[in-house]
Amino acid sequence: MRASLFYFYQLVIFYEFLLVLMELLLSHRSIRKYLAKGIDDDILNEILECGIRGSNTGNMQLYSIIVTRDSNKKELLAPFHFNQPMVKNAPLVLTICFDINRFSKWCLLNNTKTDFSNLLWLLTGAVDASILSQNICIAAENYGLGICYLGTVLYNAPEISEILNLPSGVIPITSITMGYPDLVPEITDRLPLNSVVHFEEYDDYSDDRIYTAYSEKENLESSKQFILENCKENLAQVYAEVRYKSADNRYFSEKLSKMLIDQGFVF
Repeated sequence: MRASLFYFYQLVIFYEFLLVLMELLLSHRSIRKYLAKGIDDDILNEILECGIRGSNTGNMQLYSIIVTRDSNKKELLAPFHFNQPMVKNAPLVLTICFDINRFSKWCLLNNTKTDFSNLLWLLTGAVDASILSQNICIAAENYGLGICYLGTVLYNAPEISEILNLPSGVIPITSITMGYPDLVPEITDRLPLNSVVHFEEYDDYSDDRIYTAYSEKENLESSKQFILENCKENLAQVYAEVRYKSADNRYFSEKLSKMLIDQGFVF
């Protein structure tokens, strides 16, 4: 009887844990303003350990994590993250990198040739680094911390690499600001689930399905304000002609391509 009760209570605890985890994932917010409160080493190490427990290709762990706490270093990084305030405001910034440097050196020490400077392994390493990053973020939020991904890393990878002293074969993929939230915003909108999920095979979008998928986003008051501020006719124009316009895309793509080619990557 006691054993049965024990297992029953274990199941209840596990079920409650799953509910908490689901709520954590469904209530994610990007935090851009942090309290002036540091993160204990024990907590940070636990979070990073959760990160490296994530799946990765062949268990090769082709990634590295640069932890930046120093205010002077964050000051140097800030311009290359387009001076987003949270870079300097957050207690720490994590830069997640694709890293073939460490693995290649291990192979060299063991009299083994490598061939990882190619598109396949760049994409593979980027995927593994992304899985690592998301594990870190979930673990951080479970500790009550807030996080914000910085999509600016690939825009200015050469400059960020120089500041962080990244050697050849180490490419910054993304950055994460982390700290205790000072301001918790509303949950950001997302497209309806049926707009992004396809069963068995890709079901291409009709015009009506596109209009339906984006209608809720387009009718948000924030979107309407966004359109007005940018003097555009619709939200698509704001995204494609202002936020991510062609000239910028080409400029940053060429800069990133040059960096990769200079490091010996072959495409």
